[in-house]
Amino acid sequence: MLALGATDGTLNQPFVLLISDRPTERAALERAIALVMDCRALAPQAAIPTARPHLILLDVPPDRAAALEPALTFPRPPVPRLVLARGAGPMPPAPHLRQIPAAAPRQIVLANAFAMIEEATRSVATRERRLLEQVTGATAIVTELFDSAALGAGLQRADVERGTELVLAAVSEAGIGAWLDAVWRHDIGVYQHTLGVAGHAATFGSQIGLSRGDLSRLVRAALLHDIGKSRIPVEILNKPGPLDPEELRLMQRHPDIGAALLLAQGEFEGAVIDVVRHHHERLDGKGYPDRLAGAAVTDLVRIVSICDVFSALTERRTYRQPATAAEALAIMVESHGHLDTDLLRAFAPAMLGGNALAA
Repeated sequence: MLALGATDGTLNQPFVLLISDRPTERAALERAIALVMDCRALAPQAAIPTARPHLILLDVPPDRAAALEPALTFPRPPVPRLVLARGAGPMPPAPHLRQIPAAAPRQIVLANAFAMIEEATRSVATRERRLLEQVTGATAIVTELFDSAALGAGLQRADVERGTELVLAAVSEAGIGAWLDAVWRHDIGVYQHTLGVAGHAATFGSQIGLSRGDLSRLVRAALLHDIGKSRIPVEILNKPGPLDPEELRLMQRHPDIGAALLLAQGEFEGAVIDVVRHHHERLDGKGYPDRLAGAAVTDLVRIVSICDVFSALTERRTYRQPATAAEALAIMVESHGHLDTDLLRAFAPAMLGGNALAA
């Protein structure tokens, strides 16, 4: 059964991106594909849409295909691609790629395109179900961690490890944009922020090539960075506006509270406790709670701090609109003395290029 879709051109519906330098063939394929899914047919020199297509059908010479490649590279998972090959040898095999001769009859081209649309539709549905399960599982774990901390019960290290694996798997498979979109479908307050920071940390850590062990440690620290907020009154956490001086004093105790909780339990490594205690420090020494400066602020703290600030700026709040990725990064760059500029320079492409916001 083919996936039928409207053809009104809305941004969120699935579409096939058809690029062909043969106008007659392009028009015929567009008409046929539009019967089952929106088709955006372009000449090779036209601007490529930034939205992620359901399928790419490429009908251009090899040199033109190579020139288009940067614009046709989307965040993971790879977009299925049907290539109408001309004169060059076969492309390296890949699960998402199918290649047939450009001279193949149009019926053969359409049969392959329709089969790939159907397969991609099933794959998308499977990924969406898996992502929902991962977000639901991670949300339940973070909720349990915060509830246990609020009641003075011990945190289960196994739960933290399971939450870490869920975040890493989801972001690796679906990307940060899909992760945030799924997280933001539910109104879960401080847990949304925790899951957003963890997702950004997983994305950034992968981007800069952290080892698996360091990446897991980073995401674990991100999941726990705000655990001290479990002991902050909910009316302060959810206040729709600026905090008064006493409320701010209480709020600024959460890093110390969280670090003390983990230290008392004795099961969490020092690097994670360091992030929990110091994620509000600044490189210029004007942060809290210990006014650390420069080299005293560790790399793991610097990374989580960037993810924490970016998440806070781009999240929806009852009292303000979220910043766009570009707006948030501009604010962060202008916050002199706060964040590590080298890490921020590495962080920016992952956020600007990965649709990294929940709309």
